[in-house]
Amino acid sequence: MAGNRLDDIDRQILAELQQDGRMTNVELARRVGISAPPCLRRVRALEEAGYIRGYHAEIDARLLGFEVQVFAMVGLHSQAEADLKAFEERCRNWPLVRECHMLNGEIDFLIKCVAPDLSTFQSFLTGELTAAPNVASVKTSLVIRCAKDLPGVPFDVLEERLRRSA
Repeated sequence: MAGNRLDDIDRQILAELQQDGRMTNVELARRVGISAPPCLRRVRALEEAGYIRGYHAEIDARLLGFEVQVFAMVGLHSQAEADLKAFEERCRNWPLVRECHMLNGEIDFLIKCVAPDLSTFQSFLTGELTAAPNVASVKTSLVIRCAKDLPGVPFDVLEERLRRSA
């Protein structure tokens, strides 16, 4: 299903849950203007259809002692599908790698790493990432601060696009 196949209430449910995934079903139903039982049925249907992939707490990494955040741009020797999948699997198994995105262009992958300190990241960089099979190059950028970090999608943009196409 594409976003335009959802009705207004489904999109409102998704927007509300994106903002606050911990709200009760009763509160969610009140916010979207329906009663609780059909709201719960809709949420379950959205989960089963894959629109809602999970619910997560937003953790402050620095408060837990993870002071270092790094983006690494990784180039591979080979872009054969098997080699791309092998690198993705390695990323899934490295605890410091929190995100991994395959890109089009000069860089094959952009990965986001979180570490408690620079020496831990350096050990990962030299002992794991650059030593991994098929890795040709790694360029890193240390995050100084984050100005914006929003999950999900901009529902206002979706609604505007749907209004224009109607």
